Amino acid sequence: MQQDNAQARVQAWLEQFDRALSGADTRGVLACFDEACFWRDILAFSWNLITLEGRSAIADMLEARLTQVSPGAWQIDGAVRENGEVLEAWLSFATAQGRGIAHLRLRQGKAWTLLTTLQGLHGHEEPHAETRPLGVAHGVHRDRQTWLEAREQRRQRLGETDAPYVLIVGGGQGGIALAARFKRLGVPALVIDRNPKAGDAWRQRYKSLCLHDPVWYDHLPYLPFPDHWPVFTPKDKMGDWLEAYVSIMEIDYWGSTRCEAARYDAASGTWEVQVTREGRALNLKARHLVLATGMSGMPQVPQLPGAQGFEGEQMHSSAYRSGAAYAGKQCIVVGSNNSAHDICADLWEHEAQVTMLQRSSTLVARSDTLMETGWGKLFSEKALRAGITTERADLTLASMPIRVMETMQKNLWREIRQRDAAFYERLSKAGFLLDFGEDETGLSLKYLRRGSGYYIDVGASELVADGRIALRSPVQIRQIRPRSVVLDDGSELPADLIVYATGFGPMSEWAEKLISREVADQVGLVWGMGSGTTRDPGPWEGELRNMWKPTAHPALWFHGGNLQQSRSYSLYLALQIKARYESLPTPVYGQAPVHHPGSVSSQQ
Repeated sequence: MQQDNAQARVQAWLEQFDRALSGADTRGVLACFDEACFWRDILAFSWNLITLEGRSAIADMLEARLTQVSPGAWQIDGAVRENGEVLEAWLSFATAQGRGIAHLRLRQGKAWTLLTTLQGLHGHEEPHAETRPLGVAHGVHRDRQTWLEAREQRRQRLGETDAPYVLIVGGGQGGIALAARFKRLGVPALVIDRNPKAGDAWRQRYKSLCLHDPVWYDHLPYLPFPDHWPVFTPKDKMGDWLEAYVSIMEIDYWGSTRCEAARYDAASGTWEVQVTREGRALNLKARHLVLATGMSGMPQVPQLPGAQGFEGEQMHSSAYRSGAAYAGKQCIVVGSNNSAHDICADLWEHEAQVTMLQRSSTLVARSDTLMETGWGKLFSEKALRAGITTERADLTLASMPIRVMETMQKNLWREIRQRDAAFYERLSKAGFLLDFGEDETGLSLKYLRRGSGYYIDVGASELVADGRIALRSPVQIRQIRPRSVVLDDGSELPADLIVYATGFGPMSEWAEKLISREVADQVGLVWGMGSGTTRDPGPWEGELRNMWKPTAHPALWFHGGNLQQSRSYSLYLALQIKARYESLPTPVYGQAPVHHPGSVSSQQ
């Protein structure tokens, strides 16, 4: 009876909402929303990724877009869920251009949060199930061309006589996930990467690297990991999977190809891209350019007095491979985030004498705790048994406006700190400088704001807590001598190896490096949402800046993030470009102002 009542209340709201939308009754639509409300739209109404905060913002969007969108066919999809005073429901709907999925949270009969997403375009659906291709022309045909012959012929033409519609620079998990979406949508796309084979970016990292996110979080589009796959994927296994994925999904992928420069011809609406492929210079043309080079820019190595005279080895963490050669050696690791902890642990396992230099506070979260309090609720075997598919989990994450997420994450991290109080006390006693975000909102918000400043503990924190990894904190290097480092407190540490786990520059550096400084400035900051916290300057945008959506430069896009984001948001980026490929109208509503305080290359 209680479930029937919840279903009826959502149905009543939905009918009122649908009537108001159908009648272009903006006041009627606003009456369906709470005073404190959020409507996050992904393409369906705005051809953008935007979060509308409050009735006034919703009204502006509806006045601009409602008649062109023509939303309808609203239905409840599945059982309504009661979460305290909030009712949660999945909805399906259609617009003039495609089909959508929505998520609704009702509070006291009014919409508190609404997510609307475009999932496909009318008349341009992905082939699957009953619509899959036959794969062979039955019968007897002279001069029959096999699948392999046709595939090789297409490969030979691509980039030579056949220009790709989309050029994706970067062949990591983000680039190939996006390319797989384009393949299914029938959009000609080419991926280029400087490494010889897909997966090499993983294979080339330090030997002990593995994913800190669990397997349920990390599937690629269309081809989930098999159900015997390890929870935490080792780097070389991940590299092999990416290489196999490129082959299975028939992705057009050029390895050993370096992007040298790119220029946009506004008159023809075409990118002209100079590449070097296996030593051969080529000029490629494409209508759209996607930078899928990861969520970071170039390695950052501090310029320190005396560094050139150091007689040992020094390297950025991206160049570190293994501690096998450093048994008994004095090793300094500068930094205290994920890579720093992983490298310290690897060196300790190889019997090196390791000291971590922590320059500023770090958020630490135990992997087991995150599995139980965070990931596990949406991405786990338990979640799957409860009917939460990967797609539904992705949409659930997308349904939470960042403003709401901030409050919820504060509550979650209060619980985590109490749960793991003894663990944090031991780290603090060892001298480790902890934080939980500037406003106590924890890991997820820190990641979205700056993409750094945290460690997911898979064992190294225990070595720090009991002193097996020596720690100096907070500290800076004043000078490097031939066989030592001098710290800002005047102390001196012997050193045979210095590893700079000091992070990377902003993603916008790739636009500056591959295209121009002018284009990078035209686009502005990439990543962060304007929280006003460290490395995420305001003003508030409420969405990740310039990610997976139109930028201020024509036909230039950014794609990246972790595996979950690459999987989920690759669909929306692919749909935007597919619509343009089919010459469908894509009026962008709510494009955020460009923000770039000072030099783009100086934003650390």
